[in-house]
Amino acid sequence: MEEKFKQEPSDLVKVVVYGPESTGKTTLSKQLAQHYSTYWVPEYAREYLQNKWDKEKKTCEPEDLLPIAEGQMFLENQWAKKASKLLICDTDLLETKVYSEAYYLGTCDPLLEKFALQNNYDLYLLTYIDIPWEKDDLRDRPDQREAMFEFFKNTLIKYDRKFVILKGNKEQRLIAAIEHIDKLLHHD
Repeated sequence: MEEKFKQEPSDLVKVVVYGPESTGKTTLSKQLAQHYSTYWVPEYAREYLQNKWDKEKKTCEPEDLLPIAEGQMFLENQWAKKASKLLICDTDLLETKVYSEAYYLGTCDPLLEKFALQNNYDLYLLTYIDIPWEKDDLRDRPDQREAMFEFFKNTLIKYDRKFVILKGNKEQRLIAAIEHIDKLLHHD
């Protein structure tokens, strides 16, 4: 069972677009994939939870977290086989861990936590809360954006992940992200 949460080995540079809801992660992921002519891994939780909402009018519950993590890693491992040099990930298991702890009294399934900490990425692009909130069926904490941002940032610090904070409009974020990714790609 544990293999479902494990990152398959690869020589790719992997960048995670990471942060609270409604901060432009998917938009930036698509822009970066287009700029670098590579693939981006969509956020599995969005599809999974939207389907749940459409069928049951229920939001995320603790028992959804492992299936979400499994789906996310399946997508990442599949897209990693197709990409060359760079893969953009619109979330990772560390983000799922943050949401688990924020929503479920500080708890996280040990299996999710193990792989959230074990899986490896070259850079996290932490998206700031300076863009307008966009309401949808799944987003539910517009009044807690600053607290959630701090939770995300502190998690990266706690686990010593390499990250940069992206602020500004879409174009400013894209330019900053490209600058940091270019440094990784031309480091060799």
